[in-house]
Amino acid sequence: MGEVDPAFIQEPEHRPKLSVIQAEGIPSIDLSPLYTHLSGDSDSVSDPISLQGLVKEIGSASKHWGFFQVINHGVPLEKRQRIEDATRKFFAQSLEEKRKIRRDEVKVLGYFDTELTKNVRDWKEVFDFTVQEPTLVPASLEPDDKEVTEWYNQWPEYPPDLREACQEYAKDMVNLALKLLELIALSLDLPAKRFVEFLEDHTSFIRLNHYPPCPSPDLALGVGRHKDAGALTILAQDDVGGLEVKRKSDGE
Repeated sequence: MGEVDPAFIQEPEHRPKLSVIQAEGIPSIDLSPLYTHLSGDSDSVSDPISLQGLVKEIGSASKHWGFFQVINHGVPLEKRQRIEDATRKFFAQSLEEKRKIRRDEVKVLGYFDTELTKNVRDWKEVFDFTVQEPTLVPASLEPDDKEVTEWYNQWPEYPPDLREACQEYAKDMVNLALKLLELIALSLDLPAKRFVEFLEDHTSFIRLNHYPPCPSPDLALGVGRHKDAGALTILAQDDVGGLEVKRKSDGE
């Protein structure tokens, strides 16, 4: 077993639990009623009973877990496979090639391999891109600052199909996110579009994560403990386990 740079080593209480722990009862929610019964917009439903059941499931999962799995979500498998294939080709390149689109203080999107979470370096490398280009963001953190700045994506030369694969996948993910926000709003007895109306100029982005094999997996984490800052996070599930989530109701 090789040595790990101290910058990656987690404090003992935050190190990964290598024993396989699978929580029971994680909500799995079938979204097929959305695509079977919704006609045009989410306020026009031919089978309101199906929608009511779906809304109830979303509300319960959000209240007690703050996390749930969705199936039959409407994102075509071939688009998922295409972006995964292109992503693997990108990360398989040399560090020199990947760093040609490395993000910095000016170019805030692209490749990055020295990210910190809670002041500990993550055992991962990432590629970030925004859904809307350019993406308009406030020029500063001052609440009264009316100026905006523009974020532009950086795209690698290789693989040549990565850009198109990412952009096509992003469209479907935005649609899924908006549908989920509508369901969450309905579960709170709000109009379906209550949250969506704030997100016309959204700053959604997609992160492609690569976790190289770690020589000391008992010491480091791909991503340290954190809370996401956005309104909603959608995680793509593959055949590699490792995600740990603290349940909202009891912190377990």
